[in-house]
Amino acid sequence: MKKLYIIIALTLVLQGCFFVVGAAAGAAAVAMVYDHRKVDNVLDDQRLANEVNNKIQGTQELRNNCHIDVTCFNHIILLTGEAPNPGWREQAENLARSVPGVSRVYNQISIEGPTSSLTRTSDSWITTKVKTEMLATKGLQSGTIKVITQNGVVYLMGIVSHEQADAAAEIARQVAGVRKVVKIFQYTDAIDLFPNLEQRDKVEEKMSEKPEFT
Repeated sequence: MKKLYIIIALTLVLQGCFFVVGAAAGAAAVAMVYDHRKVDNVLDDQRLANEVNNKIQGTQELRNNCHIDVTCFNHIILLTGEAPNPGWREQAENLARSVPGVSRVYNQISIEGPTSSLTRTSDSWITTKVKTEMLATKGLQSGTIKVITQNGVVYLMGIVSHEQADAAAEIARQVAGVRKVVKIFQYTDAIDLFPNLEQRDKVEEKMSEKPEFT
């Protein structure tokens, strides 16, 4: 496991008509975290998120009418936000799936109008609070976990054990304003139990077939 020094900032987002790159983040904070992945994997995730965002930004009806956030972890894309109709929701998912290198897409875009700036400010606060609580929890490898909040729903992504996943979810549930916690993890337990790569991939795919709502 390698120590990585990374800058924590907001994920690239699409908000209304604008493509925002961490605009509401405030001052960036530097933290030392532990990550199971190589630096190349982290950079590759950033590239994939950018490509998906660019495709969505380049689609006028999505840019003008929807609020869509794109998060990438280990080549898995999570789409969150709001779209006024199912057609635009599906269109965003199809665009994400069309990007080479994307292994899976979880579409959690809700069918409704874009959230207010007040709600998004609250979501940013929740994300910061959850990350802070995780960093302060002894034994939790919080650097392997991405935290995304959308309209009070906290999404957790990363590569963790089942024990770490449950601990992270419990921390998120205790934060004020959180309505629900959704776990979208790849589990290291599969790596320990199934050293054969082909067999492990099948197990991991089964384990992360659907987000876990808690």
